[in-house]
Amino acid sequence: MRDVESLPDGAASGSRSFRIYLWFVTLLGLGVLGLIFSSTYAADIGELAERPAFWVIMALVVAGELRPILTSGSRHSSGITMSTMFSFAALLFFGLPSAALVQALATGVTAVVYRKQWRRTAFNLGQHSLNLLVAWWVLELGGASGSPLGSTAPTGRDLLYVAVAGLVYFAINNGFVWVALALAERRPLLDTIKTDIWYQFVVHTTLVGLAPLVAVVMAFRWQLLPLFLLPLLAVQQSAASSRERERQALRDPLTGLANRKLLVRETEVALRVSSRRNQSVGLFLLDLDRFKEVNDSLGHAVGDRVLQLAAERLERTLRPGDVVARLGGDEFAVLLPVVRDAAAAREIAQRISLALEEPFVVRGTTIDLEASIGIALSPQHGNDFEALLQRADVAMYVAKSERTTIETYAAERDTNDPTRLGMLGALRRAMDGGELELHYQPKIWVGDGTAAGVEALVRWRHPTRGLVLPDDFVPLAEQSGLMQRLTDFVLETALSQAAEWTRQGMSVPIAVNVSMRDLHDTQFTERLGAGLRRHGVDPELLCLELTERVLMADVARAGATLEELDAIGVRISLDDFGTGYSSLVLLKRLPVREIKVDRSFVKRLGAEGGAQDDATIVRSIIDLGHSLGLTVVAEGVESQATLDRLRTFGCDRAQGWHLSPALPALDVTSWLRNREATAPLLRIARG
Repeated sequence: MRDVESLPDGAASGSRSFRIYLWFVTLLGLGVLGLIFSSTYAADIGELAERPAFWVIMALVVAGELRPILTSGSRHSSGITMSTMFSFAALLFFGLPSAALVQALATGVTAVVYRKQWRRTAFNLGQHSLNLLVAWWVLELGGASGSPLGSTAPTGRDLLYVAVAGLVYFAINNGFVWVALALAERRPLLDTIKTDIWYQFVVHTTLVGLAPLVAVVMAFRWQLLPLFLLPLLAVQQSAASSRERERQALRDPLTGLANRKLLVRETEVALRVSSRRNQSVGLFLLDLDRFKEVNDSLGHAVGDRVLQLAAERLERTLRPGDVVARLGGDEFAVLLPVVRDAAAAREIAQRISLALEEPFVVRGTTIDLEASIGIALSPQHGNDFEALLQRADVAMYVAKSERTTIETYAAERDTNDPTRLGMLGALRRAMDGGELELHYQPKIWVGDGTAAGVEALVRWRHPTRGLVLPDDFVPLAEQSGLMQRLTDFVLETALSQAAEWTRQGMSVPIAVNVSMRDLHDTQFTERLGAGLRRHGVDPELLCLELTERVLMADVARAGATLEELDAIGVRISLDDFGTGYSSLVLLKRLPVREIKVDRSFVKRLGAEGGAQDDATIVRSIIDLGHSLGLTVVAEGVESQATLDRLRTFGCDRAQGWHLSPALPALDVTSWLRNREATAPLLRIARG
């Protein structure tokens, strides 16, 4: 028989409907079992005790209960016990009370041997009693059921009722377990049945089909009953081999986690369920950062052990029902069959990240790793496995490249998105068609309010969308092959404008933002130097701004490029300071001349009553910059109150909408002249 041991661990504490169902079946079945035993006379029991066949069949039922046939294709360690054949044979030969007694004793012995939970044991007793009762009713209709005193073997005319009783026996027995599984896992009953009905049916009909032969042998040569163990052992071995082949086909051999094939199957089931229930499914893709260094420096044996430990941590961290898979190398996937929303998915991802950040100790060596995690959700990001995996992959690489650890998929950052691909083509045409232009946001000296330079900001004058800001297309250029062209355009235009201002008698420092791709380009410094010479612009008038994230992505390569730029006289500014990861030692070692306080700290300085924490941070950054001999710029100044506080903190320069938005070249030229900036600008350029 099949029993509730096929339920996953922890199911006993499942939903309220699941617990009610277990109690209902248990109480009903135990009540039936009590009625069966109460109608059995002591004389019948004595008659049974004198029959060797009864003791042999009891021993076979107990042995069969202890050695289940594990089911291939099942999601859990479910199986059909070999006692099925002998219990059904006892029903045919000895009748209902004897079969119920034998099955109850076998269930009790198994519970003691394997230390099963009493609730599960009680449920098993109840559901076995119910399916034996229903099968007995069918046999009684055809007069094919035996009794303790009038034991008979079935004849040819009984086969139809025996077959129908066997089908009922199968349906009732498995039906109880399928309903329990569906309630425990909150899955549709039909999906649960489809999971393993075919194998269950084949094995069950094989066992029940042999039951009439067992009854015949009991009637004429009970000594031969143990021979039936041979075909059962063959079936069990076949099932074990099938299950092992399935395990090899669906499991990663190193970690024992699900592989891609099983992950696909589980995701498709979860998506079908979620579509019916209007729920979300989450798929994570995660990659262990710096794992290649472990393999290269410590060997593949240590690397394999780290992967095994990582797999164990992932399984411990996740909820029951979540699926962890290894896709290859150091890449893992996590399926959340049910997730409330993006915030809940991110909380789970953060737990995973914290679990993997704990040091791994292998062969006495402590290994520190981190994970980059990409999150995709259905139906927001896709309705099939491939779409979710692709989008989780995009999010993961954003997390890796930006060192943010966890990212949720965003279409605007996906170079594979059809809309993005269309925009990418439009950006290429914009570069060729002159749709890009530079605006310049002025900077001032905080002390006296005179002009201190400008920051060049690229704009895209789209023919249908109007003026497109850089946040909407610069990330697209960074993820494609257009970043070099875009940077070259900005530098060429900025240097041309600097040369024009010089001819007009103004030496205006211009700041230009550069990306990680620019600093990793070995020809970048050479092209920039050629541009400075071609336009006759003093290198001191050019300041290149980079973020801490860009600097930390590859310190060695970025540092080499910065040294080259400093050597030709170009100034370096560290943008968004206070939000990244750079160390003071690194800041002192690299040729940075300026830091810009991130706008997230600056903009709250002018709030009513002030923002004490932000004020402390801004003041500390200013003091730190000055102690290192750096110029400090505050960006995001949006009120006079903010500017006044910056002045009291001793900040050097500032920029923001309160002072001036980014303006086209002609407008910013007028703004600079109105500030009578020529003399101070000359001082800044040389400072």
